[in-house]
Amino acid sequence: MNWLDPFPVIIDTAHLGDADDLAEIHAGAFHRGWSPAEIEALLADRRTIAIVGRRGSLFGSRRPVGFVIVRAAGDEAEVLTLAVAPAHRRRGIGRLVMDEAMRRLYADRVKALFLEVDEGNQAALALYRRLGFTVAGRRGNYYARPEGGSAAALVMRADIG
Repeated sequence: MNWLDPFPVIIDTAHLGDADDLAEIHAGAFHRGWSPAEIEALLADRRTIAIVGRRGSLFGSRRPVGFVIVRAAGDEAEVLTLAVAPAHRRRGIGRLVMDEAMRRLYADRVKALFLEVDEGNQAALALYRRLGFTVAGRRGNYYARPEGGSAAALVMRADIG
């Protein structure tokens, strides 16, 4: 906690009531954001783990500022999305929600976690490498660019347990 941002980030499970806020955060992070209905469907799926970082407040507000949604299948899982609100980036929120998701996957005996990331997203690549992810492959022309064209995705993998 510092004097510029005196309220801590609280790590929690995302709830259906968070869908509007999560859709807003997602839209601020990706060219094609997900609707509240799409997020609700993922939150309702028993195979998903959805972790949210909430900004604490003296006034009781617990508004989400970042989140991750992961889907598990057997002993593998995939990060479906990770997003942090623009005003709250570079404060470690992505790391906090990913750490918690990985702890829960470990408790569920998941062995490997996969994700796709735009190969040009240096901030995300740095985070994933710090979390133990390594490049497992590459998918060309995977992401549409807002200005036209496309970008490749790196497929990354982290061994959990």
